[in-house]
Amino acid sequence: MTISMIDHVNIVTERLEETRAFFVDVLGLVVGPRPPFAVEGYWLYAGAKPIVHMQRAPVPVCASEASALNHFAFAVEAFDPMIERLRRHGVAHRVVTVPGTTTRQVFFHDPNSVRVEITEAVV
Repeated sequence: MTISMIDHVNIVTERLEETRAFFVDVLGLVVGPRPPFAVEGYWLYAGAKPIVHMQRAPVPVCASEASALNHFAFAVEAFDPMIERLRRHGVAHRVVTVPGTTTRQVFFHDPNSVRVEITEAVV
Protein backbone atom coordinates (compact mmCIF):
# COMPACT_ATOMS: atom_id res chain seq x y z
CA MET A 1 0.00 0.00 0.00
CA THR A 2 1.29 3.45 -0.93
CA ILE A 3 -0.25 6.89 -0.61
CA SER A 4 -0.92 8.38 -4.03
CA MET A 5 -2.20 11.89 -3.19
CA ILE A 6 -3.78 14.15 -0.62
CA ASP A 7 -7.56 13.76 -0.62
CA HIS A 8 -8.65 17.03 1.05
CA VAL A 9 -7.83 19.61 3.70
CA ASN A 10 -10.07 20.51 6.63
CA ILE A 11 -10.23 23.98 8.12
CA VAL A 12 -11.77 24.48 11.56
CA THR A 13 -12.83 28.09 11.92
CA GLU A 14 -14.76 30.55 14.06
CA ARG A 15 -15.28 32.55 10.83
CA LEU A 16 -17.19 29.95 8.83
CA GLU A 17 -19.12 32.20 6.44
CA GLU A 18 -16.16 34.49 5.76
CA THR A 19 -13.93 31.47 5.11
CA ARG A 20 -16.49 29.90 2.76
CA ALA A 21 -16.79 33.18 0.86
CA PHE A 22 -12.99 33.48 0.54
CA PHE A 23 -12.52 30.03 -0.96
CA VAL A 24 -15.54 30.43 -3.26
CA ASP A 25 -15.19 34.07 -4.35
CA VAL A 26 -11.40 34.39 -4.40
CA LEU A 27 -10.21 30.88 -5.32
CA GLY A 28 -13.20 29.74 -7.35
CA LEU A 29 -14.18 26.60 -5.45
CA VAL A 30 -17.86 25.61 -5.38
CA VAL A 31 -20.05 24.68 -2.40
CA GLY A 32 -21.35 21.15 -2.86
CA PRO A 33 -22.98 18.25 -1.07
CA ARG A 34 -21.85 17.47 2.48
CA PRO A 35 -22.98 14.67 4.79
CA PRO A 36 -25.29 15.80 7.63
CA PHE A 37 -22.61 16.03 10.33
CA ALA A 38 -23.64 17.34 13.76
CA VAL A 39 -21.32 20.36 13.38
CA GLU A 40 -22.05 23.17 10.89
CA GLY A 41 -19.74 23.34 7.87
CA TYR A 42 -19.19 23.15 4.12
CA TRP A 43 -17.49 20.98 1.54
CA LEU A 44 -15.95 22.96 -1.30
CA TYR A 45 -15.41 21.32 -4.65
CA ALA A 46 -12.91 21.62 -7.50
CA GLY A 47 -14.85 19.93 -10.29
CA ALA A 48 -16.39 16.74 -8.91
CA LYS A 49 -14.04 16.46 -5.91
CA PRO A 50 -14.57 18.03 -2.46
CA ILE A 51 -11.03 19.25 -1.72
CA VAL A 52 -11.66 21.71 1.13
CA HIS A 53 -13.79 20.71 4.10
CA MET A 54 -14.54 23.32 6.72
CA GLN A 55 -16.38 23.29 9.99
CA ARG A 56 -17.28 25.73 12.73
CA ALA A 57 -14.72 25.77 15.56
CA PRO A 58 -16.13 25.24 19.06
CA VAL A 59 -13.12 27.04 20.58
CA PRO A 60 -10.63 29.68 19.33
CA VAL A 61 -8.04 28.44 16.82
CA CYS A 62 -4.55 29.70 15.92
CA ALA A 63 -2.81 30.71 12.69
CA SER A 64 -0.75 28.33 10.54
CA GLU A 65 2.50 29.90 11.73
CA ALA A 66 1.58 28.89 15.29
CA SER A 67 1.14 25.22 14.34
CA ALA A 68 3.29 22.42 12.98
CA LEU A 69 1.36 22.42 9.68
CA ASN A 70 2.82 25.38 7.79
CA HIS A 71 0.55 25.46 4.71
CA PHE A 72 -1.32 23.44 2.12
CA ALA A 73 -1.10 23.82 -1.65
CA PHE A 74 -3.28 23.64 -4.74
CA ALA A 75 -1.99 23.24 -8.29
CA VAL A 76 -3.50 25.32 -11.09
CA GLU A 77 -2.96 25.15 -14.83
CA ALA A 78 -3.70 28.87 -15.30
CA PHE A 79 -1.38 30.60 -12.82
CA ASP A 80 -1.58 34.20 -14.08
CA PRO A 81 -5.41 34.37 -13.90
CA MET A 82 -5.20 33.15 -10.30
CA ILE A 83 -2.74 35.94 -9.46
CA GLU A 84 -5.16 38.40 -11.05
CA ARG A 85 -8.03 37.03 -8.91
CA LEU A 86 -5.94 37.55 -5.76
CA ARG A 87 -5.14 41.13 -6.83
CA ARG A 88 -8.76 41.89 -7.75
CA HIS A 89 -9.90 40.74 -4.30
CA GLY A 90 -7.15 42.67 -2.50
CA VAL A 91 -5.46 39.55 -1.12
CA ALA A 92 -1.87 40.21 -0.03
CA HIS A 93 0.36 37.60 -1.64
CA ARG A 94 3.96 36.74 -2.49
CA VAL A 95 5.01 35.10 -5.78
CA VAL A 96 8.21 33.04 -5.85
CA THR A 97 9.91 30.74 -8.32
CA VAL A 98 10.99 27.31 -7.12
CA PRO A 99 14.82 27.38 -7.11
CA GLY A 100 16.35 25.65 -10.12
CA THR A 101 13.02 25.52 -12.00
CA THR A 102 10.58 27.79 -13.83
CA THR A 103 7.67 26.72 -11.57
CA ARG A 104 5.97 29.66 -9.88
CA GLN A 105 4.23 29.62 -6.51
CA VAL A 106 2.10 32.20 -4.72
CA PHE A 107 1.59 32.29 -0.95
CA PHE A 108 -1.20 34.08 0.93
CA HIS A 109 -3.43 33.67 3.99
CA ASP A 110 -7.13 32.89 4.29
CA PRO A 111 -9.35 34.80 6.79
CA ASN A 112 -8.13 32.51 9.61
CA SER A 113 -4.45 33.15 8.88
CA VAL A 114 -4.14 29.68 7.35
CA ARG A 115 -1.26 29.86 4.89
CA VAL A 116 -2.20 28.70 1.38
CA GLU A 117 0.02 28.04 -1.64
CA ILE A 118 -1.02 27.96 -5.26
CA THR A 119 1.56 26.32 -7.48
CA GLU A 120 1.78 26.38 -11.24
CA ALA A 121 1.01 22.92 -12.56
CA VAL A 122 3.94 21.57 -14.54
CA VAL A 123 2.83 19.62 -17.59
